[in-house]
Amino acid sequence: MNKASILGLFAIFCLLNFEIKSQPVSKSNQPNFVLIFIDDMGYGDASCFGATGYTTPNIDKLAARGMRFTNFYSAQPVCSASRAALLTGCYPNRIGINGALFPDANVGINPSETTIAEMLKQKGYATAIFGKWHLGDAKEFLPLQHGFDEYCGLPYSNDMWPMDDLGKPAEKEFRRYGLPPLPLIEGNETKELITDLKGQDKLTTLYTEKAISFINRNAGRPFFLYLPHTMGHVPLGVSEKFGGKSKYGKYGDVMMEIDWSVGEIVKALEAKGIADNTVIVFTSDNGPWLNYGDHAGSAGGMREGKGTNWEGGQRVPFIVAWQGKVPAGTICNQLGCAIDILPSFAEVAGTKLSENKIDGVSLVELWKGNSEAKPRTELFYYYGRNNLNAVRKDDWKLVLPHTWDSYDTIPGNGGMGGPRVRIKTVNPELYNLMRDPGEQFDMAAFYPEKVAELMITADAARKELGDLNVGIEKGVGTRESGKLNK
Repeated sequence: MNKASILGLFAIFCLLNFEIKSQPVSKSNQPNFVLIFIDDMGYGDASCFGATGYTTPNIDKLAARGMRFTNFYSAQPVCSASRAALLTGCYPNRIGINGALFPDANVGINPSETTIAEMLKQKGYATAIFGKWHLGDAKEFLPLQHGFDEYCGLPYSNDMWPMDDLGKPAEKEFRRYGLPPLPLIEGNETKELITDLKGQDKLTTLYTEKAISFINRNAGRPFFLYLPHTMGHVPLGVSEKFGGKSKYGKYGDVMMEIDWSVGEIVKALEAKGIADNTVIVFTSDNGPWLNYGDHAGSAGGMREGKGTNWEGGQRVPFIVAWQGKVPAGTICNQLGCAIDILPSFAEVAGTKLSENKIDGVSLVELWKGNSEAKPRTELFYYYGRNNLNAVRKDDWKLVLPHTWDSYDTIPGNGGMGGPRVRIKTVNPELYNLMRDPGEQFDMAAFYPEKVAELMITADAARKELGDLNVGIEKGVGTRESGKLNK
């Protein structure tokens, strides 16, 4: 072969090699899922839900490109229970999870339960969580043992450390005295210990950067990104980028940084050309922790807040965006719950649901704009170890006799928590949530037939899931949580 032939072949090889290298990363036909879960964000804490004193332009843009729900609920108004429900599609008391798990908890999600991550891995999805887990801090309960490929974040709430409300070492009489330092975990190992408030200031940006890296590395395959932010749980942490930026104080600063994070995630998806093929869900784990006053959010006119089964405790903001599938700029007034996210993702991805009974229903018909669809007509309001405190059917809510810690007193200020007052509801109370979302007017005396109808719904829930208020510890449909092997 002469020199000219060799040079010609070399030129062809170089051209082909350049074309191969310059080809864009192939994209999956399977839709991606991004689930952004905020801590203690109230119904009224985004501009598109009525917030004032600061703006959330990126959250608002997400709502403008998708659908905003006005009757969406967390499954329970407290951290661990609401997260267990979100990831398994079950009422948390069905799977034995209640309250907020503390460090060294001996329970977590049972390995026999199927999480969203495990479900999507059936279809080859890459999975990651960056943020607050709060479903057990023992290794066997951490995310990598429940379907996630990557994890970086706190294993429980950021106030579960040996500090007081102002970030100073807790004295013996303080409720968190003696707790271990706050671990930032990567994979299954502690990456560092967070020992002061400055360590918490970096969390929202850290999670966002980890999320963007995950998107960039997995743009050519289907993925599930779960981003459960630590904020706005107290103690509040915010980076220098947003410190002092809002008229609302530190909580407003935190919300502005969360909004920035949403914008950065969307920009990363757009830069990879996969935004149109990604389902983005934005919601909160429960309502605001109102006794923290200026360090808490807003329930948007709803009654009470976190830790109660009144609307302010469980009705939360919810946005879903999916280009070309979810009608842009729409509002849905139908009933939805966090337990409905798993079956909705399953329908979109074409995956199989767990053989275990779940409580969620798919909302996909609503997401597509079918205003006639009513996938959910009932909701059970559980709290505590297993107390059924209310039931909803269509627009009517029956509040059952129970005791709760009310925020109807002077709140704390400057990061200090204020007191709460113990209140008891003696008789069933009936509210029409269409006319009275603030639950101010008890209509039980006017509609006894509606009270009787909803009591039938309550009795069915008690039989299936239990109700300690009436002495039923467990229902016939409950399952055991995961337990540590000691």
